[in-house]
Amino acid sequence: MKGFLLQGKNLSRLRGRLKSALLVRIAVYLLLVDLAFVFAYPFLYMMVTSLKSPQDVRDITVNWLPSGLHWNNYRLSFSLLGYPSALARTVLVVGGCTLGHLFSCSFVGYGFARFSFRGKSLFFLLLLLSIIVPVQTIIVPEYIFFSGAGFLGTYLPMMVPSWLGFGLSGGLFIFIFRLFYISLPRSLEEAAGIDGCGAVSTFFRIALPASRSSVMVCLVLSLVWHWNDYFEPLIYITQQKKYLLPMLLPGLYRIMGGMQDASLSGGDALGDIYTEAVAMAATFLVVLPLLIAYLFLQKKFVQGVERSGITGE
Repeated sequence: MKGFLLQGKNLSRLRGRLKSALLVRIAVYLLLVDLAFVFAYPFLYMMVTSLKSPQDVRDITVNWLPSGLHWNNYRLSFSLLGYPSALARTVLVVGGCTLGHLFSCSFVGYGFARFSFRGKSLFFLLLLLSIIVPVQTIIVPEYIFFSGAGFLGTYLPMMVPSWLGFGLSGGLFIFIFRLFYISLPRSLEEAAGIDGCGAVSTFFRIALPASRSSVMVCLVLSLVWHWNDYFEPLIYITQQKKYLLPMLLPGLYRIMGGMQDASLSGGDALGDIYTEAVAMAATFLVVLPLLIAYLFLQKKFVQGVERSGITGE
């Protein structure tokens, strides 16, 4: 009899634990759904609005379901942005900066992880300061320096620092590579030294190929941050024909705003065509290359983040 009572109590306890675990899981999933909606809402709004007709944009009752798919918005935004040439310029600059970061930051990170030299602690402190200090606080001395070097009006102020281990978040990338190389077994490098490899040869043949996870993390982060960077290119590039894709969006909004004001005053009817839907279509075209790149790099990026977290510990 006592055995049956104990078994009943154990079953009731087990049911209580299962109910608690189920409630916790439901709460977690509700929280994740809420967070996903918060992050996905701007993208969904952009996609839906970019397919609205001018009549749908003016109709306050049309929110998430447009009356039809107005693909002409993408044709207009494609023409206004001068998309092929602007895309080529952006890919050239962003690709150059990203490759420069991968090469220089991995090289400097390996030096911090494997070599001892005078002033190493001071240089590493300066590296950490470069991560903490925002670029807006040092833009004036940078502008004076690049002006003296004759770099203004070109893409060199963005590309040259990237190849020298600095640039946009270069200190963070060095820090990531340093964490990985510290955890890399020295036996691999010692074996390469026995085979006759020097320090530079060991880096390129052993250390760099082994750091694929860190390379992937820095590749995606550098690609996204340089693509979305609006501040530095606007400071150094003064000619509109050299503008990168993100720099063209504010001008596009101003042009369409002027058209709409003229249309409301009874003048220019183009304001009825170049609406918010065209602006959203242009915004989607600007982020489209990043979306395509992330679709191909997503799996490797997630694996790289996980691997970097393990080695960092």
